[in-house]
Amino acid sequence: MLVSLFNSNFIRRNSFKAWVLASRPKTLTGAAVPVMIGSACAYKDCDETCFGWIPMVLCFLFAFIMQIDANFINDYYDCVKKKDNEKRLGPERACQQGWVTLNAMKCAIVITTIAACLAGLPLLYYGGIELLLVGILCIAFCFLYTTLFASIGLGDLLVLVFFGLIPVCCTWWVCIPHDTILYYDIFPVLTDNVINVLSWSNFCSPFLLSISCGLVVDTLLIVNNYRDIDNDREVGKITLVVILGKQVSEWLYIFMPAISIVIVLFLYGWNSLNIILAFIPYFLYTGTWNRMRIIGSGKGLNRILGETARNIFIYGIVTCLIIVLS
Repeated sequence: MLVSLFNSNFIRRNSFKAWVLASRPKTLTGAAVPVMIGSACAYKDCDETCFGWIPMVLCFLFAFIMQIDANFINDYYDCVKKKDNEKRLGPERACQQGWVTLNAMKCAIVITTIAACLAGLPLLYYGGIELLLVGILCIAFCFLYTTLFASIGLGDLLVLVFFGLIPVCCTWWVCIPHDTILYYDIFPVLTDNVINVLSWSNFCSPFLLSISCGLVVDTLLIVNNYRDIDNDREVGKITLVVILGKQVSEWLYIFMPAISIVIVLFLYGWNSLNIILAFIPYFLYTGTWNRMRIIGSGKGLNRILGETARNIFIYGIVTCLIIVLS
């Protein structure tokens, strides 16, 4: 019964089931992990009584809605531009399969974009008016990623920024109690009508963790482009995998989580507990990496995509544990 429930033969056009598949639930791990890490870092910098639980929830909500919005935009644009066709190796897409009509998808994009704005606006109260620019950039690049940057080799850079730097650092910023933090040294921030300056000693941990997180989340894009390399070359789509080739991309896939683990251990210590915890996701990554190289090409790599999403989530849990327990 459960198998038939998600079988494409049983999906009615514009049904609830169709919209669930169009939202690509597995990709939500990439949206959740940066907020998890930013929240854990903020929790470590204060305590339970002054930690911003409400802004944390708002960050999760904003991240989830933006990820779904990006998925809808990608689904719609790739269908209109006929990038989804019979040669597609990845999971089936809603518009291309006819599960969701193009007009309905356009309406959904408008709704999710507005919903993301509504979820993000209250964060200005906690983080300052400067976050308005961050929100505008998130929405703009949500569209620009699919329509432009993913096809000119800049997709991985955007992942580093919008699944690393921005969500981790901004989540940390809105969740900390600003009146108890010492500020000096780098740049002024207007909060509660008082000019403060953000300390590098305070900002160092979330900044380096954002790099670590962005590298790990980017492994999902590496696998996706690794699977589609032949089709991307055929249609003239330039990705980092197309530029580097499959063999180098395979090593990049396992190298990025290794660098991420080194960053986490550098920040929180090379003690036995931290090392054991940190190598749990890396052990999973090595297994996934070996299977990816054995499969090499074809739809079998969709399994690697699912395993990578799982590895990212495990990395997020482990990193949060290391942060909080250190």
